[in-house]
Amino acid sequence: MKTLFMAGVVGASLVVAAPTANAAAVSFTLPSPTGQFPVGTTSLHLVDSGRADPWKPDRRRELMVSLWYPARDTARFPLAHWTTPGVVPYLENLGLGIPKGTVDWTSPLTAAHVDAPADGRRPVVLYSPGYGGPRFTATAQAQDLASHGYVVVTIDPTFETAVEFPGGRVEQPEPQDGSPETTKKALDARVADARFVLDALCRRTPDADGRPLPRGLNLDLGRVGMFGHSFGGFTTGETMYRDRRIAAGMNLDGGMQTSTDPYIPGEVTKHGLNRPFLLMGNSTNNHSHTNPAFDRSWADFWAVQRGWKRDVQLPGSAHYSFTDVQVILPQLAAQLGIPVSTWAQVIGTGDPATALRTQNATIRAFFDRFILAAAPTFQANDGSPHPVP
Repeated sequence: MKTLFMAGVVGASLVVAAPTANAAAVSFTLPSPTGQFPVGTTSLHLVDSGRADPWKPDRRRELMVSLWYPARDTARFPLAHWTTPGVVPYLENLGLGIPKGTVDWTSPLTAAHVDAPADGRRPVVLYSPGYGGPRFTATAQAQDLASHGYVVVTIDPTFETAVEFPGGRVEQPEPQDGSPETTKKALDARVADARFVLDALCRRTPDADGRPLPRGLNLDLGRVGMFGHSFGGFTTGETMYRDRRIAAGMNLDGGMQTSTDPYIPGEVTKHGLNRPFLLMGNSTNNHSHTNPAFDRSWADFWAVQRGWKRDVQLPGSAHYSFTDVQVILPQLAAQLGIPVSTWAQVIGTGDPATALRTQNATIRAFFDRFILAAAPTFQANDGSPHPVP
């Protein structure tokens, strides 16, 4: 048995059984974006010269982020890979129940063209992954949202996950003991990271190594949203509590506390927000504000949230239905001869393609309403959690 990286919903870990090894390396694909725009992507190396790294106080805080954006004239620009070689050992130790060496993690391609010219001035949406999760685990969501006209900025939490920097340097995660103090340290680091990223994107050349932004990339930093999975959803709420530049946020299945025993809620959980916030929970655990026995923090947040709010559930889902794992694991299962039911507690029992389409449509509808000010496709609710529209 192996333990999957920290779930971050209520502090529990998820466990799956390890299958029999298969000598042939297998691979996977991601669904194509559904929007009208082709997608470009670029990676930035950012250094916060004014902040010591909380995990390595003798060093300045360094980040790697990816920008996914509407592009044009993409034919001459290669497609980006889903991940980089330096983080493969970390992936193979996540406890997905897949023997090392059986998956070719580096060959899968995204739908985004590296450094392709950008198409116009666009609103910005930040993304924060789950605890210990790399930024590329939201690629399917990021490139789909970009294809509909947004610049999506995915942020790696350095020293909480493996991060590959320019030149092949890989920084490994520091030990995470799950204590309230360590969890609060990680949360504060992420919130400061998100705020720094917004500051850095105001610069003409934010990259620490002087790499120019793709031609035509024009960020509308007056229209900013944020979303995240698990601990990243909590990070979204805490960042909004501390930074009014973020106009609307979404929490994908993330508990909003640094400890469940003793219970230590976040500031956003205690005080709420005066801006729109959407909770999207998994159905396996009935994750909603109406089920405080599973997650008290959502009920507490709901009671004090002053801005627009809605609580929705993704049918047939589990905690990792809100990541690329949702579409990757079934493909690997088919090729390796592993029953997909092995991962039911991880990705649920719903159809992966339907689950991804549904959550992408909900993410887009939310930001269309509150970032683009488009006609609303769903309203706030004050009662029971609704199925995703």
